[in-house]
Amino acid sequence: MKKIKIYSELVYVIALFGLSFSVAMAAAADFGVSMIVAPAYIMSLKFTFFTFGQWDYILQGALFIAFCLAMKKFKPIYLVSFATCVIYGTVLDMWRAIIPHFNTAITPAGSMAMTVRIMYFVLSMFLTAATVALFFRVYIYPQVCDLFVTGITSKYNINRIRFKKIFDYSCLAVSLILTLLFFGKLKGIGVGTLIVTVLNGMLIGAFGKIYDRYFEIIPALPKFAEKFEY
Repeated sequence: MKKIKIYSELVYVIALFGLSFSVAMAAAADFGVSMIVAPAYIMSLKFTFFTFGQWDYILQGALFIAFCLAMKKFKPIYLVSFATCVIYGTVLDMWRAIIPHFNTAITPAGSMAMTVRIMYFVLSMFLTAATVALFFRVYIYPQVCDLFVTGITSKYNINRIRFKKIFDYSCLAVSLILTLLFFGKLKGIGVGTLIVTVLNGMLIGAFGKIYDRYFEIIPALPKFAEKFEY
């Protein structure tokens, strides 16, 4: 079967818009967001002077500094990863502003009918996996949290799967501390967080196999693509 060729740069844009949309949908469903975005979401619930998207790239900015320190070097090209975070956060806030069901000023999170909430949660879980699988297939750096895992494991020859699990559960631990400290109860994380944790890896793998079977993702700017390394 002849594969369909598609440019990495277009896939990157699709992944950015799709991932931000899925996170906005998950927040609206209110069953708990993924452990990766949970710290930013909890901070936005407590300190409303910054939006969800802004808190996300603020926290990822701090992680970016930690990444450069751990790598013991800084390359200007690394800033593309932080730029990805800023674009993602801005688009996330856009979805939450223009879609009434996602805008908490119009529709408070969790206030919709249970059937709608469940539908949103399931759709967000599949869309998240589909878009993350796309990010894995482009040369442009993903968000800092993914750059951190990939870069550190490559430099120090650490098992990537094991390190990713440690990173994910560290995010969950931070989220638990924040929500209990700020609210005295679980807020922003819940049963949905656990479901996504269990199923996300399997779903990402399944979507990846589909992409690899039907598509060939190639750079439109091969000289630019050569600049991306860890």
